[in-house]
Amino acid sequence: MPIPPDSDQDTGPGSAQSPGSEQSGLGSLMAERRRLLNLGYRMLGSVQDAEDVVQETYARWYALSESQQQAIVTPLAWLTRVASRICLDQLASARVRRERYTGEWLPEPVRGSTTWTSTAGAGRTSGTGGDDPADRITLDESVSMGMLVVLDSVTPAERVAFVLHDVFGTPFTEIAETVGRSPAACRQLASSARRRLAERRPVGGTTTEHRQVVSAFREACETGDLDTLVALLDPAVESRSDGGGKVRSALRPVTGADKVARFLLGLLRRDPDVELVEEDINGTPGVTVGIAGTTIAVLSADIRDGLITDLWLVVNPDKLHAWTDTPTAR
Repeated sequence: MPIPPDSDQDTGPGSAQSPGSEQSGLGSLMAERRRLLNLGYRMLGSVQDAEDVVQETYARWYALSESQQQAIVTPLAWLTRVASRICLDQLASARVRRERYTGEWLPEPVRGSTTWTSTAGAGRTSGTGGDDPADRITLDESVSMGMLVVLDSVTPAERVAFVLHDVFGTPFTEIAETVGRSPAACRQLASSARRRLAERRPVGGTTTEHRQVVSAFREACETGDLDTLVALLDPAVESRSDGGGKVRSALRPVTGADKVARFLLGLLRRDPDVELVEEDINGTPGVTVGIAGTTIAVLSADIRDGLITDLWLVVNPDKLHAWTDTPTAR
């Protein structure tokens, strides 16, 4: 899996400059913050949680004395290790919190074909101007909804080892310091997560094929064409919804082409003014659902052999701030 553009070693091994120091410059500061934000999102599946991790990581850095900071040869490696440990702790506690979550828990979707900014400019894609490069999440296969959902099923240590090594290219010797295990054990952790991903997410089609299926899916939903919609769904398709107890949603997965098609069309019939828009979500083609200009749902899909195998419907308003531009607590 390719390392995302944001993980270039601007301030990596070999650099003894402090985060945000005058020597490293603004470019390095943005690069390291962007790397940590991308790391946190891939670890936790939440933009807000990732931002909290970044803030806590920098707070711990600036809590060090000047002599302690100067003793750290590679500040970016230190920041990465600290952020990863914070994520590891959060992943462990998240399992307990999600046992109390109402219905299904799904990762927070992010918007845009290339990048999305998580601060005041939420919802803008690259090239619109005014967004802060330090607050962007780079979208690639490692943040696809399907990938994040599967990663949520592995152990916290497996997820940390996999993300650090396979996505960010961190050596197992450094990962060992983060998770408190030997390099060989960390290699096994990453391998286990990799096998789970291969089992749950076989290689799909091209982006063009994905977009064609999503377009046909949107049209069938808009016209209420049940037969066409069923034909686009894998016989064993599974639909999961996340309302977080804030809005009405299916509390359990809906399985089977006919059941999923009727479920979706039933939702859309509730409001005649509903609007479906094709939009890239987590780097892959998806659909947003809006009423009177306000996005109320974001739908992502996995597609194999020209059929939709998985649907993820996020309707929890606390997870739609990339579209609604309304910062809320999660």
